[in-house]
Amino acid sequence: MLNDIPLGVLFGILFVLIILSGFFSGSETALMTLNRYRLKHLKDKGHKGAILASALLKRPDRLLGLILLGNNFVNILASAIATVIAMRLYGEAGIAIATGLLTMVVLVFAEVTPKTMAAIKPERFAFPAAFVYTPLLKISYPLVWLVNLFANAILGLFGMHPAQHDSDALDADELRSVVSEAGKFIPSKHADMLISILDLENVYVEDIMIPRNEITGIDLNDDWKDIEKQIAGIQRTRVPVYYDSIDDILGFLHMRKVLSLMARDELTLENLKAQIREAYFVPEGTALTRQLLNFQANRRRAALVVDEYGSIQGLITLEDILEEIVGQFTTDSPTRSAGIQATDEGDYLIDGATHIRDINRTLGWKLPADGPKTLNGLILEHLEMIPEPGVSLKIGDYAIEITRTSKNAVQTARVTAIVSPGASPDEDTSDG
Repeated sequence: MLNDIPLGVLFGILFVLIILSGFFSGSETALMTLNRYRLKHLKDKGHKGAILASALLKRPDRLLGLILLGNNFVNILASAIATVIAMRLYGEAGIAIATGLLTMVVLVFAEVTPKTMAAIKPERFAFPAAFVYTPLLKISYPLVWLVNLFANAILGLFGMHPAQHDSDALDADELRSVVSEAGKFIPSKHADMLISILDLENVYVEDIMIPRNEITGIDLNDDWKDIEKQIAGIQRTRVPVYYDSIDDILGFLHMRKVLSLMARDELTLENLKAQIREAYFVPEGTALTRQLLNFQANRRRAALVVDEYGSIQGLITLEDILEEIVGQFTTDSPTRSAGIQATDEGDYLIDGATHIRDINRTLGWKLPADGPKTLNGLILEHLEMIPEPGVSLKIGDYAIEITRTSKNAVQTARVTAIVSPGASPDEDTSDG
């Protein structure tokens, strides 16, 4: 029958078949490479093409069965027509010619080119194709079902079922990678905040708390005039109140209420005690994500951190957790990173009480943060003694020189980031 069709018509049919083959190949790639999260977003917004594409992708076995049926049909028909054309032009030798030429044409124009274009712009191919495949799947469903019956039986031998394909849910590390690679779609500051939120799960209250020895509080056993003078100079909003020691704590004072009493000249010891709110305690191993929820559930903004024996180790506030997400945003209290000062030599004078996390975040360094929480603790852990001024050591890629000490702690140190080829990252050296 094909021999009775004019060559011009055969060439036209062959051209259409190659176009159809390219459509099937390109749309297959486009549908399978669609961003599932953007697809869901467009679907929720009512995008018709996204709705149809999402429905098709719920059963990829049926979609692939339809595409491959169509693609194989047009490719086989194209091969038959190309053979007829070649034989009518070149005789028996035309079979080999048709095979070689058609292979090259299909490879370039019906496979590589459309698939590459679809991979680059999947939505441009996938959504129009969804309008074609949706009714086509209904028309050819019996044949697709028959193909899938055999294919799914083979998949079952390997313990797989197309209706149970992997979920699109992301874990924290995958979501962190998505945010990091969002580029121009998310401003860098917003991306940093999102990553900081994800990191809260791996940060604990003891990592960012104000250490016990740095807690500013009001001792009610002090002289009343000294208490008034202390109240006037306190920079924090919520202040612990105790007798003699933080271990004998009464609770917290909201300084706005206290200053209001002072402004009305109604501040007395009795009125001060009436403003005290019961203290709130949290264990030191609490993750910041959990503590953020605890603050919300208990309607509190400050808590004392205790160890397994109930001893107070530090103070954590809601502002401290929020600053882990957005960075420093308030002048309510001095920042821990205020203990970092750059020098003209290119190194840094750092207060020993400065948190390792603050140093790393402020300077972009990688000092070990999985042990001691402060620079003083890190130095003492490595030297196993209280050093004298002038002692130097190397921790990883950082040279540290002790500049000032007290009887029991390193007060300040000069720290320099160095590059030492061939040195082990864990190599420590010291000299006095």
